[in-house]
Parts: sequence; C-alpha cells; structure tokens
Amino acid sequence: MSLAFRTPDACPALVLNADFRPLSYFPLSLWSWQDALKAVFLDRVDVVAQYDTRVHSPKFEMRLPSVVSLRSYVNHARAPAFTRFNVFLRDSFACQYCGVTARESLTFDHVVPRSQGGRTTWENIVAACSACNIKKGGRTPREAKMFPAREPERPTMFELNERGRAFPPHYLHESWQDFLYWDCELEP
Repeated sequence: MSLAFRTPDACPALVLNADFRPLSYFPLSLWSWQDALKAVFLDRVDVVAQYDTRVHSPKFEMRLPSVVSLRSYVNHARAPAFTRFNVFLRDSFACQYCGVTARESLTFDHVVPRSQGGRTTWENIVAACSACNIKKGGRTPREAKMFPAREPERPTMFELNERGRAFPPHYLHESWQDFLYWDCELEP
C-alpha cells in the first residue's frame, strides 16, 4: 500500500456518473472520504472500488471507497459556465496568438476590443499571454495583424471534459485507471 493512502484524508474517491464516466476530467471529479461515505450511507452512490484504508466507529468498520458511481445520471447537456478557467481550458491553456503555454501569465483578450463594441462573451474572448495581450492592445485582429489560432466559440460540457483529459492530476490511484482511460486502445 502506498504511504500516501494510509490516512483517510489522503483517500479521495473518484466520482463517476451513472454511465461510469467521470463527472469531470479537469478538475477531476473527486470527493473527500467524508463526502463519499455520506453518499454511500444516503444510498446515492454505488461503491465500485475501495482502498485498503479502513475507518472505524465503536460498532462499525468500513474500507474507504476509492471509486463511486452515482445512481442517478447527471446530464451534461447544459452549457458550461463562462469563467476565466473554462476559457483557458477551452483554449488548452495556450495563448491563441503565439501558441505559448504560459499558465502563470495567461490572461484573456477581447478579440474585438470593448472600446470598439466588443462584448465579454464566449465568441469574443480568447486566452492570451500577457505579452500578446499588451502587443495587441485595443486593436482588432486586422489592425494588429494578430489573429487567434481558433475562432472563439461557446464549448459544450463534453468538449471541456475532453480537453480536460489532456491535463491529468499529479497523482492517479491505480483503482481509477480503468475509468479515466477506458476508451483508449487496448493492447492485443
């Protein structure tokens, strides 16, 4: 057993939708061990895999769940929230003008500047590094001769989840592997 998973606080549960796909890839849908146990006792989830780590009460003992699946399907058809993080995820955390991946200095840019009537919407915002954002300034792409690599558009939740798969967390428990990469090509 890994030393990292000896204490309950180091035992998050991967949360799967009723179709056994993670609710979210980025951030990965994880619950604390307390939230996972609460959902088990409220009969909202099924335990799919468990850690060796156990929790005890005076009359009860249970292995902590490492993977749980919701009993009711959560529909991802809703439109994603327009947030800075989701814009960066849509644009794969890369500047849409120069292509540099610069998470620390990433900003967002109005393709059509607000001073020229541009709005703060999915269709007018792109991720941009600080240098490109300053260089473009309050000009249109044509005026600045700087064009985004991709036309900005409203993503679906499915598209954001697919993009998020490219950014796995620093640690993945072995019991999660079958559920995170279930659609990759299998060896013969």
